[in-house]
Amino acid sequence: MYAVYHGPGGLRRIAERVKRLADLLAEGLGSAGIAVNAEPFFDTLTLSGVEAERLHEAAAARGINLRRCDGRTVGISLDETATEADIGTLLEIAGAPIPKGSERPVPLFPGPHARTSPFLTHPVFNRHHTEHGMLRYIKRLEARDLTLCQSMISLGSCTMKLNAASEMLPVSWPEFARLHPFAPPDQARGYARLFRDLEAWLAEITGLAAVSLQPNAGSQGEYAGLLAIRAYHESRGEGGRGACLIPTSAHGTNPASAAMCGFRVVPVACDARGNIDVADLAAKAAALGGDLAALMVTYPSTHGVFEDTIREIGEIVHRHGGQVYMDGANMNAQMGLTSPGLIGADVCHLNLHKTFCIPHGGGGPGAGPIAVAAHLAPFLPGHPFLAPAGPRTPGAVSSAPWGSASILVISWMFIRMMGPDGLASAAKAAILNANYVAARLGGHFPVLFRGTSGLVAHECIVDLRAWKRHGIDVDDAAKRLMDYGYHAPTMSFPVPGTFMIEPTESETRAELDRFCDAMISIHGEMQAVAGGLADREDNPLKHAPHTAKVVAGDAWGHAYPRELAAFPAPWTRDGKFWPAVGRVDNVHGDRHLVCSCAGMESLDPP
Repeated sequence: MYAVYHGPGGLRRIAERVKRLADLLAEGLGSAGIAVNAEPFFDTLTLSGVEAERLHEAAAARGINLRRCDGRTVGISLDETATEADIGTLLEIAGAPIPKGSERPVPLFPGPHARTSPFLTHPVFNRHHTEHGMLRYIKRLEARDLTLCQSMISLGSCTMKLNAASEMLPVSWPEFARLHPFAPPDQARGYARLFRDLEAWLAEITGLAAVSLQPNAGSQGEYAGLLAIRAYHESRGEGGRGACLIPTSAHGTNPASAAMCGFRVVPVACDARGNIDVADLAAKAAALGGDLAALMVTYPSTHGVFEDTIREIGEIVHRHGGQVYMDGANMNAQMGLTSPGLIGADVCHLNLHKTFCIPHGGGGPGAGPIAVAAHLAPFLPGHPFLAPAGPRTPGAVSSAPWGSASILVISWMFIRMMGPDGLASAAKAAILNANYVAARLGGHFPVLFRGTSGLVAHECIVDLRAWKRHGIDVDDAAKRLMDYGYHAPTMSFPVPGTFMIEPTESETRAELDRFCDAMISIHGEMQAVAGGLADREDNPLKHAPHTAKVVAGDAWGHAYPRELAAFPAPWTRDGKFWPAVGRVDNVHGDRHLVCSCAGMESLDPP
């Protein structure tokens, strides 16, 4: 949006202004005999041979932080917020004169550094350069998005819950939003308090001893957690442990994270009820022996079940010297009811953008801190801003010491307002809602996995595979849900041809009923095809979603009426969400990848 608003011309003007200010600063410093880095430079100067500490103290007294390099070197970076008055202040601090003639032309960069090709040539970057124009553009994009503003988003394992306004509001406060990640600690005492509180609360919720807020996403949390396990084994002289057991019911990113950390993935089977096959696990753990590094397990499982044998599973792994990594993707079903520490985990990551209310989807923002047992605490991620890396510390996994610090206030607000009883109530409501959905849909679609009590955890998997023989697959139901005003649940994961539905605690019974009514209505449309009452190819399922352009167009070549296509349920007349585009062939896109990079043949020979 920054690029859309400014466009290529605006970005160039900003760059020229920043460069002009940097030139002024360099000229003034040079006239005072202070050495700076040679051209070409853009926005950053390095001052050499100076009394660094004196400059830092003088700058801090004027409300300016400079970059600390060493005792004789100081770094200064400018951006579009800098003014000529700021340049004057910096030169005054350095004891240098202020040059005149700030309107001098900006010199072109020499040789290979000069930009010669056009950029941001798409019309979108050349249209919306007024506030009102940007408002309308953003609103048009927003209207194309089906969000929680319109209906429940039941993506299983994603926990798309309410992100309350009271939790989101502090993100925009300058006290949080405008602080630099490397501001001196004495200027960030409020953030330090927030970090301490959040680390302590998350440790208590997980039943573990220590927390690192550094990982920026769940995947990065997995990576950091496995690095801690590897470092722990190495500290004990057992760095050769290289195998990681991963059940087929585990979260999808687990094998990738294990491979990234250098572990060999050994899959563990699940039984017909979706539970980990304990006999298979025990046999493989015994066979690996001293090669076993860890088990990665998701609890409740991705099959949506609280596994009765979870403690036994952990004990087997510990017996053979391995560590238990629990994927925290489904922590929304544990808060206040159980904990990773209670079930025997040594480390787990927490998706703050799931369980703890930071909004996610569309790429971020994310936060995936890790909690560890006491024996793994020395192996949490380090950071040079905090302290030099020790021989045991794996080092930084993120560029900033506390990851996405500015959004952590959302989770702080959520936990602080909910309190222990509220968190437990949220978990109970999420489990209740999932079982309500499973009960309502169970008479129309088989629910694949249930615990020994016959209940699911916080999500359920409904099976649509039987309809394949009638020419209907899960894609058809997913696309048709758009006509009813719903985003499809997680599709074909972890079982192909299924929906994984997670309603979360945020939804009312009325909204759950509306979603279930949509699914049951789609079931009726499936039956119409199976019973020959609707054509196998020309039916609302096969041609969903129906856009406004198609429904309102002059031509209508289908045997079923436009009204059924566009308004299949009463609520669609009150507030219709129109899909922006018609059906997209997902599988074709997945199987026909287009690489935009040049091939190896384009490289010059050595």
